[in-house]
Amino acid sequence: MDLGLAGRKALVTGASKGIGLATAKLLAQEGCRVVLVSRDQDRLEAARGAILAEVTGADLAIHAADVSRDETAATLAAAHGDVNILVNNAGAIPLGDIASIDQARWREAWDLKVFGFIGVTRAFYALMAARGAGVVVNIIGMGGEKVDAAYIAGSAGNAALMAFTRALGGASPAQGVRVVGINPGPIATDRMETRLRTQAAQTLGDADRWRELTAGMPFGRPGRPEEIAAAVAFLASDRSAFTTGTVLTIDGGLANKP
Repeated sequence: MDLGLAGRKALVTGASKGIGLATAKLLAQEGCRVVLVSRDQDRLEAARGAILAEVTGADLAIHAADVSRDETAATLAAAHGDVNILVNNAGAIPLGDIASIDQARWREAWDLKVFGFIGVTRAFYALMAARGAGVVVNIIGMGGEKVDAAYIAGSAGNAALMAFTRALGGASPAQGVRVVGINPGPIATDRMETRLRTQAAQTLGDADRWRELTAGMPFGRPGRPEEIAAAVAFLASDRSAFTTGTVLTIDGGLANKP
């Protein structure tokens, strides 16, 4: 299926690894001009090299920036104001209950994942609305719909971003803009492996046995970053032109599991 994305410009935050990198690569394969954003310049250089090794002639730019800082949104928008597709992906909120996540750590995590999404969206949405076209895709997380007291900062933050996506996406057609979200379940990223290694060390006595902990996941495996990237590309395309104000869950059915 031709998604008709060739020639469009996309900006992806958290693009140096995991879902963000997979998304940047697929959008490049679809012919988009892609801006990869992350805090680490070296990782961005490596990510660009990895994509160029597989996507001949890919039009890639990198921009090292910390989206947890309020001023970054305006800087990105000034440098890449012609972006047609914004993919908010940067950020990871730590596991922990109300007693273990103190106020400073909670605020730090939300500055990146929650307020980072909101600030960058605010900056680019204004430009998209002025042009009467554009798509924002927020990659959030299933913790906002399957809430867990042991992941309380993440559950609350993701729930807030789900509401933000739905509220803005419900109003955005008046400006010709679409705003959608994706809630990934367990995805095979470095972050997931780190968590499972810790869990395996605690429960199995051997961190290297972490893969055994994926056997009980839907289909006997975690999701793949490329599966999330495929959904991003579709939602960002005109094939999904009537979709806005909604959040797509891709978790193998975990959110609905008793």
